[in-house]
Amino acid sequence: MTLTNPRTDDDWRRDAACRDLDTDIFFPVTDEEAGPAREICASCPVREQCLEFALATRQDDGVWGGLTETERRRLRRRRREATRRAA
Repeated sequence: MTLTNPRTDDDWRRDAACRDLDTDIFFPVTDEEAGPAREICASCPVREQCLEFALATRQDDGVWGGLTETERRRLRRRRREATRRAA
């Protein structure tokens, strides 16, 4: 499933592995404490859609699509650099 509009297309949420879990798991105090959330994300069937949603909506906190805030920031930077190189 690819998101048509990551900002508004949230049908993927109904299939998320985290749907009925305590959200505190996904908002660890440090990146080092993100292990439990990453384990849940690793088996999630909509991990990619979750990550794209988080990137498109600039989610600054928590674990989304298996990546922490720091990792998403790095991914955004790599994508920008790749876009610049391709232009």
